[in-house]
Amino acid sequence: MTSVNVHEAKTNFSKLLDRAHAGEEIILAKGGKPFARLLPLEDLRERVPGRYAGSVPESFFEALPGEELGAWES
Repeated sequence: MTSVNVHEAKTNFSKLLDRAHAGEEIILAKGGKPFARLLPLEDLRERVPGRYAGSVPESFFEALPGEELGAWES
């Protein structure tokens, strides 16, 4: 894990992004104190239409009862 200050991060941002993408965790410091983390994205999955088909109950799509619908409209 590497720690860099904000000025250095602004100067070398592209290089820091490459390092994070390669798997390194980088701590960004502001005023000498840890402020944020730059991490690689590991769990990005490609969007797949229908991935969650069947996981939402059909009742979710039913119309609301008139009394409840009226409460939302007021």
